[in-house]
Amino acid sequence: MDWQTALQLILSVLFGAVIGLERELKRKGAGLQTYSLVSLGSCLLVMVGLRFFDIFSGLDSVHFDPSRLILAVATGIGFIGAGVIIYKQARVEGITTAAGLWVVAAIGVAVGAEFYLLALATFVLATIILIGFGELERLFLEKEK
Repeated sequence: MDWQTALQLILSVLFGAVIGLERELKRKGAGLQTYSLVSLGSCLLVMVGLRFFDIFSGLDSVHFDPSRLILAVATGIGFIGAGVIIYKQARVEGITTAAGLWVVAAIGVAVGAEFYLLALATFVLATIILIGFGELERLFLEKEK
């Protein structure tokens, strides 16, 4: 394994961990470990898929579309997200957690595809949304918890 590969994996874990820590501090079901693993797994799948594309791209008998990996990650994370959404006492809970997992998976995809600035920008925006917008809701909308 080369240094770039190791750094991609570490970067994806760090992005997932910071966002997961915010969820952990809010005592949500999915937190530090879950978000880190989702980001790491998404990154790894894209990295492996792109390497396969490089290996098989010269062969006429093999048709490989790396964009299918992104679709597979999005579909898979949809199942995980659906699992965290629950209906309890006429309220739906877990939608923000599911959306956060979806975004963290996308960040992992971006890191795996070497779109570092896109991953960083998305990480910053997601962090602002989860911390800043949550605080705005609490202050101005007085959401019941």
